[in-house]
Amino acid sequence: MKLTNFTRRALIATATATAFAIPAQADVNMAGKTIEWTIPFSETGGSAKWANFFAPLLSEALPGNPTVVVKFMPGAGSTKGANWFQEQTNGDGTVMFGSSGSTQFPYLLGDPRVRYEYGDWNPVMASGTGGVAYLNAEDGAKFDGTANNLKDVTFIYGNQGATRLDLIPALAWEMLGMNVEHVLGIKGRGDGRKMFESGEATIDYQTSSGYLKGSAAMVEAGKAVPMMTWGSLAANGDIVRDPTFPEMPTFKEVCEATDGCETSGPKWNAWKAFFVAGFPSQKIAFLPAGTDQAIIDTFANAFAAIKARPDFAEISVKRLGKYPMYTGADAKAALGTAITVDSEAKSYVVGWLKDQFGVELK
Repeated sequence: MKLTNFTRRALIATATATAFAIPAQADVNMAGKTIEWTIPFSETGGSAKWANFFAPLLSEALPGNPTVVVKFMPGAGSTKGANWFQEQTNGDGTVMFGSSGSTQFPYLLGDPRVRYEYGDWNPVMASGTGGVAYLNAEDGAKFDGTANNLKDVTFIYGNQGATRLDLIPALAWEMLGMNVEHVLGIKGRGDGRKMFESGEATIDYQTSSGYLKGSAAMVEAGKAVPMMTWGSLAANGDIVRDPTFPEMPTFKEVCEATDGCETSGPKWNAWKAFFVAGFPSQKIAFLPAGTDQAIIDTFANAFAAIKARPDFAEISVKRLGKYPMYTGADAKAALGTAITVDSEAKSYVVGWLKDQFGVELK
């Protein structure tokens, strides 16, 4: 049965308290084992780059240096893979799952395809990310820091699904008064980038890892023009410039400069609420329900050791960007933020999805 937001928060708080109560114990030796880390997207997107970055580091950090293999299970905007993970009962540390905002949003919105429960899973690491929206060269030449000169253009966008993380750019572009036609059903943002590269799409967005690894080269070649980032969340709750792309304006800045776009009211509040749920704690590594606490602690300790590496900041910024990484109890708290939005924001988005995409959610 689906849990309420209150119940989810209570579950996570209880799990966090339990983690603190467990006495320290020796890490479990994982020698000779193969860990399969399943990503519910295609191998070309930001989640793939995130997992492929951490996999060899995790192998090195875990006791016994097991093999860590990243596997891909795209489909239904990541709900296929998440539903599969919900059924996994192998709690010996050989099964992992990587969630993203596109997995979190269907859960938050009550998508009928969701048969998974985040409260059952064991988070061992969470990390934030950002996102960059960009235009093709022709239309990008019209961009002046506002969307005023883009409102007469019809853009094409490769969309993973209306209830996925792509609702962040879709709602942002609508608020800016832009006309964007959505081609629904791609398997991951990497596939959206391929559509853009081939000219099938004229506007795109990538999470930071996908942008750094693939889209930035198109910008350097003059084939794409950055428009904006979604920004980063400051400690006081304000949206500020993304630390990975400080030279780019945020959506908030572009909105404030664009005629008719407002950074207050129900639409803005809904956008911001889902941005907070989808990006500051966007990518989370899980072990399945039933995993022994000693194994959970072993993985959390390994990720903590990765974070503590003297070279971690240097190697991660090039692949993932400058974003926080959480382990142990902090990862549990990050999960709580990622799967909680207030009722007003949810109601607004549910109504907007029905009006704009014909999506009926109960």
